[in-house]
Amino acid sequence: MRSPHHIPTHPHPFDLPYEESPAPPATHRRTGRRRRRGRFTGLSFALKTVASLLALAAFLTLADRWAVLYAEHRAADTLKDRLRLPAAPEVEIGGFPFLTQLAGRHLDSVRLTVPDVAADRVTLAAVSATAHDIRLDGDGPTSVRGARVPELHGDALLSFADMNRELGASQVTFRGAGRDRVAVRGTLPVAGHDLRLRAEVRVARDGERGVDTRIGGMRLDIGDLATYRPGSRASEGLHLTPGSAAALARETRRARALLAVPSVVRALGVPDATVREAQRSDTALSRLTGRPEFVRQAMRLNLLDLAVAHPELLDRLGLDPALLGALSRLTRPVLADRLSLGFRLPEPPSGALRLRDVRVVKDGIRVRVEGSGLAVGP
Repeated sequence: MRSPHHIPTHPHPFDLPYEESPAPPATHRRTGRRRRRGRFTGLSFALKTVASLLALAAFLTLADRWAVLYAEHRAADTLKDRLRLPAAPEVEIGGFPFLTQLAGRHLDSVRLTVPDVAADRVTLAAVSATAHDIRLDGDGPTSVRGARVPELHGDALLSFADMNRELGASQVTFRGAGRDRVAVRGTLPVAGHDLRLRAEVRVARDGERGVDTRIGGMRLDIGDLATYRPGSRASEGLHLTPGSAAALARETRRARALLAVPSVVRALGVPDATVREAQRSDTALSRLTGRPEFVRQAMRLNLLDLAVAHPELLDRLGLDPALLGALSRLTRPVLADRLSLGFRLPEPPSGALRLRDVRVVKDGIRVRVEGSGLAVGP
């Protein structure tokens, strides 16, 4: 029989009092979860703040860029109208942000590109310039009336492609032949004949706003028969080529026709007795014309001098009298004017616009431009 005070050695768990049961650890898990949620809540707020700032910055940047595009478009239209340009120029406003520059009525820089600017007989393919420290005139950002440009630097290009189209009419081409020289090659129609043209143009600055060209080495070849060089010197005029002079010496009929003109005989320096003998004997004629001196002397004859008094002689030489008449009117100034590449920059309403350097490059004639004290608008 058990004693009433007997305590079991291994009590059953369910025999323990309810209040003495160990507490579940759920409370600690909930506490940890709440702490982690507090850290993520702070991080989420920081991310939202950064995202908001980024969105605001992007919006302001976009608004600034839209304002720049609008201002560039308005400036291009204004310059087109005030400068009477055939097409609106390209305007690029530098510096960032633009709106603060506009509010302060001061622009750091503006780059301007104007295509197809008329300059006398030629067209400048492009004029590019950058202005610095521009001061805007107006009562506010939305009422800009003009601008003051204290300093401008740029360059202008007179392209060979435009010269070939405008001056050569697809028959004459221009290409670079040195730092200050342009070679001219092609054909020139004269009195129904296409004559081969060769010339050299020397380019130089003329004062502060002009470009001057000097034409040298001009010659027109009439096939292989003769060459015309405009001018009054002994080496200029219309002369037989070496090949045609040699052929003349071999052709009895043409040689005798040439020796029948007293002025030609005097120019050739042939004694009268030798000429009379050559007129009677083919052997004597061959002996006279077969000398190298005869060919050289025949090449020195200016055929234009013979055209007036002896047109029939030129016809025997195979030259068209109408062509010779046209060549006599094609003087050096006339021919030089056809090939002139000179131009002058327009004078600005205020300030100064100057040329500082002129040089021939691969694609044309490039000119460096400088300006100061310029104004756009009233």
